Amino acid sequence: MTTIYTDADAELAELEGSSVAVVGYGNQGRSWALNLRDSGLDPQVCVRADASREQAEADGFRASRIERASDADVVCVLVPDDVIPSLPLKRPDTGMTILASGYTFAFGRFAPAGDLGMVAPRMLGPEVRNCYEEGAGFITAVGVERDESGRALARTLAIAKAIGGLREGGIELSPMQEAVLDLAVEQVLSPALTHVNTAFVTAMLEQGIPLEAIMTELFLSGEVERTYGLLRKDGFAAQLEHHSPTSQYGQLARRGSYDSLDFLTAMRALVETIRSGDFADEWDAESKAGHPRLRELKELHAGLGIREMEADLRRRLGPALRARS
Repeated sequence: MTTIYTDADAELAELEGSSVAVVGYGNQGRSWALNLRDSGLDPQVCVRADASREQAEADGFRASRIERASDADVVCVLVPDDVIPSLPLKRPDTGMTILASGYTFAFGRFAPAGDLGMVAPRMLGPEVRNCYEEGAGFITAVGVERDESGRALARTLAIAKAIGGLREGGIELSPMQEAVLDLAVEQVLSPALTHVNTAFVTAMLEQGIPLEAIMTELFLSGEVERTYGLLRKDGFAAQLEHHSPTSQYGQLARRGSYDSLDFLTAMRALVETIRSGDFADEWDAESKAGHPRLRELKELHAGLGIREMEADLRRRLGPALRARS
């Protein structure tokens, strides 16, 4: 059975007397540093001498260069995955290094000395702070990659608790499990949903339904977003009762319509490119080349024409229209 940790399983006392450093002060770094401080710790922020350091100092933190984090007992590294291997960090055998993603551990991109742990919030960076301040917390994936001290799990859970990551539960995952799941949502599920949405839009246009109405039905009205909110709070069975009997019958009676389509084979193949490390190698090469294919793909799928169409649609429908009235 999957282990789920709560606040009761963690002790902030595990960090008593330990120096804590946060590397990076972006979306995750700022939220983590503020939450750690509000939980009674005294984190040092280690960043480049740029606007992020200025922001950290304005927020009242001791800020210094990244190298200084090497001396801390516990270091939380909160910069993009492809940047982490290049950081000038040298960790002692007694140190604890925590990442907010399993990626660089899982694919052998970063393996400093000492304990290695993962605290991966299932929440956008700024919301890590907002949820903490609201007292709500968020679900987190937690795991240990290496335990040299015998205290790796205890220290990882203490950090997770300090940022609010155990208030709604911490799911025990290995860094590889977290990385595969995280990347699969992006590379396996998202492309499939995009393909389905495109086919749906085409089918509706063929029926003479205006594109504006289709986009409203799919996302602009906020109905789908709120339905997913109900799924989160109440579960599928309970939220189903909020739909009309006609809707309930239609959803359930047509469930088998796509059973003949073999999504699973394609998904398994994509997952294997993740688990094997092939994608990590591909992304390394893309990063070293300066991201030429990423720019090409963004222009193709999210270029100026699409941006202008979406901006025009939002001017004429939704919250922007309400704000002008």
